[in-house]
Amino acid sequence: MDTTLHDPLVGQMLDGRYRVDTRIAVGGMATVYRAVDTRLDRVLALKVMHPALATDVTFVERFIREAKSVARLSHPNVVGVFDQGADGAYVYLAMEYVAGCTLRDVLRERGALQPRAALDILEPVLAALGAAHLAGFVHRDMKPENVLIGDDGRVKVADFGLVRAVGAATNTTGSVLGTVSYLAPEQIEHGTADTRADVYACGVVLYEMLTGAKPHAGDTPAQVLYQHLNADVPPPSAAVPGLSVELDELVASATARNPEVRPHDAVALLAQAREARAALGDEQLDLVPPQARTGGDGPAGDGSEDPTSVIARALPGEEDGVQRTSRLAVPPRPEPQPVPAGPARVPRVPFGNARRGMLAAVVAVLLVLGVGAGVWYINSGQFTRVPTVLGQTQAEAEKRLADAGLDVKDVKRDYSTAYKRGTVMAADPAPGDRIRGNGQVTLTVSRGPRIVKVPNLKGLPLDEAKRELTKAGLAAGVITRALSQEFERGTVISTDPEAGTERNPDSAVALKVSKGAPVDVPDVTGDPVEDATRTLEEAGLTVKVAPARVHSAQEAGSVAAQSLSRGSEAAKGDTITLTVSKGPRMVDVPDVTGKNVDDATRELEGAGFEVKVEKGFPFLGDTVDSQSVGGGEQAPEGSTITIKTKGL
Repeated sequence: MDTTLHDPLVGQMLDGRYRVDTRIAVGGMATVYRAVDTRLDRVLALKVMHPALATDVTFVERFIREAKSVARLSHPNVVGVFDQGADGAYVYLAMEYVAGCTLRDVLRERGALQPRAALDILEPVLAALGAAHLAGFVHRDMKPENVLIGDDGRVKVADFGLVRAVGAATNTTGSVLGTVSYLAPEQIEHGTADTRADVYACGVVLYEMLTGAKPHAGDTPAQVLYQHLNADVPPPSAAVPGLSVELDELVASATARNPEVRPHDAVALLAQAREARAALGDEQLDLVPPQARTGGDGPAGDGSEDPTSVIARALPGEEDGVQRTSRLAVPPRPEPQPVPAGPARVPRVPFGNARRGMLAAVVAVLLVLGVGAGVWYINSGQFTRVPTVLGQTQAEAEKRLADAGLDVKDVKRDYSTAYKRGTVMAADPAPGDRIRGNGQVTLTVSRGPRIVKVPNLKGLPLDEAKRELTKAGLAAGVITRALSQEFERGTVISTDPEAGTERNPDSAVALKVSKGAPVDVPDVTGDPVEDATRTLEEAGLTVKVAPARVHSAQEAGSVAAQSLSRGSEAAKGDTITLTVSKGPRMVDVPDVTGKNVDDATRELEGAGFEVKVEKGFPFLGDTVDSQSVGGGEQAPEGSTITIKTKGL
């Protein structure tokens, strides 16, 4: 059943720009939709906060603030944030749309992965988190659902909705944010999280990729939380015999219950993961997990069928939301040969079988990553040297590497006083090193000095001030506007923090911008529109005439109301909207003759008239004898009706 049919947003235009096509996923705080940006004609993902949360002003402010922070986190393995806004009760993020599946989908369909595939997924995840950690953010909700695997093989980390600045308070004040199976002990016990909490979650995800199951299980969330606090994550080799000790050590390091023992951030864990991979041979990397060795449709474990590698892929023409499944037969692995005593020797395997087995394993890994087998290129004899890229911008370095037939595997960022901000300060392998012709290079880009000073921006136009902040390694924060006799309209009055203050790179600086000198707003109510426009423009104001006219006490064609009244705060160039009168409304006059004066007065006032009472002399009673406008006739709304009592 297609539940999106019942979603009120599907088929609607959000904020006059984003056409919502279908619902992708529903989470605890938001729903994610596939949508089309009709302005730029591109497909993207819309993350829309649940309306119940949108009423919480504090939560919305945090949501918006963190969205702006994540939008500055540019990394090839992070789902990009394009826009943020609100439309009525809907607060949303416009994000990069990644066609493919999640790591959870892969694990659900396939179970445990081969170590090579697990590391191929883990490394870009750690690269993304490493960039976030270096920029001062903690994800706090790492899990397979937040790891996207594109149809083109790219791995991206999504849903930074729970991020916090590392330097900011992270106490959850009574509630733990995150997913139970991946929470670090300190998150559960103290409600706090730093970069090491993400490291712990990645260790749990790695365990799950290697074994096909979570390390801690229980009938209730409380039981799982208790195990996180009181039991170590077991070595994955206990569940999958044959896994190397290096993988056991990698999981143990990342999931140490004491955060002081863990790698301090994702960058450090990434280095450990690469060391572990380098220590493993092809046989260890391509170890087929037990559930992958029971193949075909035969009984599990009977060995009657060849092992089968299974992975769900969305194919063109899929119908009714059903994804077809690609299967690739994997030949049986050769039996391990006994190793004689003395110097270690590699057992000989017939070339044909070994070659076919290696190729099948490679293709199986590619299927997990969503890549067609035809893109894999192997040529052990083709080598080149890493070109010189130090001191170049990231874009220049990537182009130079591409011209040499190399790809950028990862981009790190670090502080440097020797290299300008945004330029390459290191490469791995280093410039001049030999590397396979289709190899990959990790770049380290300078973030500039560790501490930067806020520049003096007073008197600069806003656009120029923003450029100066970017050049200094800072970012423009909240922009407010105020009247100023001293500073021209559109120039910076002051910054917060003040010029000369030391800040970490990428910190936000609030700007106060001049609206110009204050202008006295003249009162033009009742004036003809032409005269009113001339008076306001001579005062330095801009005039806009509202298209709709209204009934008022003013004569038709004159100004009935102005958007800023006399004495209001305005600056030169501000716009005043004039509403034009179409004259008073004509109202039926009730007949009040013969009625008590008080009753007649109430009835006339209720019809919208002013009332004047004239009593005859000598006073012979309070009964209305006549009225200035007869009953049944019409008079302008708000005009005065005179009633008289009888006299001699």
